[in-house]
Amino acid sequence: MNISIVTDSTADISTELALEHDIHVVPAILVLDGRSLEDGRGISREELYRQLPQMKTTPTTAAPSSGSFQNLYETLLQKGADRIISIHVSSLLSGMYNAAVVAAKAFGDRVNVIDSRHVTLGMGYQVLAAAQAARAGKPLDEIQKVIEEIRKRIHLVAMLDTLEYAHRSGRISWSRYNIAHMLKLKPFLGVEDGKVVRLGETRTRQKGVERLYQMLSELGPLDQLAVLHTNAEADALQVVDKFKAMVRHHPLIINVTSIIGVHVGPNGLGFVAVTD
Repeated sequence: MNISIVTDSTADISTELALEHDIHVVPAILVLDGRSLEDGRGISREELYRQLPQMKTTPTTAAPSSGSFQNLYETLLQKGADRIISIHVSSLLSGMYNAAVVAAKAFGDRVNVIDSRHVTLGMGYQVLAAAQAARAGKPLDEIQKVIEEIRKRIHLVAMLDTLEYAHRSGRISWSRYNIAHMLKLKPFLGVEDGKVVRLGETRTRQKGVERLYQMLSELGPLDQLAVLHTNAEADALQVVDKFKAMVRHHPLIINVTSIIGVHVGPNGLGFVAVTD
């Protein structure tokens, strides 16, 4: 059976990895100064994060239309796919999963839409595992089991440099923002069962980096590791250098998608780890 794998751009799967594993990516939408741009087009991630502090109008994000998913599903089926597995960002964080579900209705049981309950490489590692299983010729039910199994081993932690951008986008209250701003706290966030959860904070960035190191060390030997950042590549390289010996596969360094980064802001740092 020929099974095609589809995801969206918040999986943070590079163009090279997508081509290597035959993964089809639907871009999310970045709204910048009234213009709707497909994720990755019109402005680079690096340039966006450089410009964010000076922007008078906060960029916003949107899910692609259900028509975008439907057109891709139709194309893949016409090209010979027997079934499609479409894996998307947590339905509690975005409308992309729902848009894919609406599109899939036109194709009956030939399109299976899965809520990853995650974001960035927390979803991306599920997508890569599914693509590898599909290429190995595993049937649909086994690929679904592979996705569920790796999801249980995924851990995502992020340290924000500031809550300003989460506040701008309406993700947090004035009171919480004001307290964090006055104390110059570095908040920690994670993703659990599809929801963003608070994991405390530190008073300085150096203390925050040390806490990231501690949290990563406590996970023990790792199968895979992606170090996430928003224009904080030097810090990300240090994380990889410190932990690469405890990771089975080569670690990834990801300047995260603009769709996530506009809510995180510049100088964010974190990781997605897949435990053994």
